[in-house]
Amino acid sequence: MPRTAHFPIGPGTLRLIEGDITRDDADAIVNAANAALAGGGGVDGAIHRAAGPRLLAACRDIIAEIDHLPPGQAVITPGFDLPARAVIHTVGPIWYGGSHGEPDTLRSAYAASLARAAEHNLSTVAFPAISTGVYGYPVELAAPLALGVLAEALGTGTVSEIRMYVYSAAAFAAWNEAAVTLFGG
Repeated sequence: MPRTAHFPIGPGTLRLIEGDITRDDADAIVNAANAALAGGGGVDGAIHRAAGPRLLAACRDIIAEIDHLPPGQAVITPGFDLPARAVIHTVGPIWYGGSHGEPDTLRSAYAASLARAAEHNLSTVAFPAISTGVYGYPVELAAPLALGVLAEALGTGTVSEIRMYVYSAAAFAAWNEAAVTLFGG
């Protein structure tokens, strides 16, 4: 049975979920993408597989216009074969020890994703734990930073619900501990 927790924040709700983001029917899911928007491993590959080949075609059209998506920025595409209406693609930072702007870039990746959601009137957004997989960002540092950005958006009504997806029991425990510390339990 997947673990879940929820935290009321201002007029909104933050949900932590151990599970598969590709099955979520949120208005938008966020893809922890690479700069080429080319699919790949982890969450990125799973989203591309679940959305079908039209997602890759849409991503290629974006890349033809912008060359690459810089870390900390975000773009949006339709969800195609996903239950979610839209996919917001963002590139998180690769962890180099924390002294190469990684916290600012991670903060920007979450904020830019939320900005795309607001621009398209998407009120329910599902996020993966950006940069905490192959990009190596330590979960214990990423979780409080990300949760702070997400809480700000919920508190101001930018979105009404955020679903934070994690991939394992250990990741759920780390994110839940950070959320309880920040928001109470």
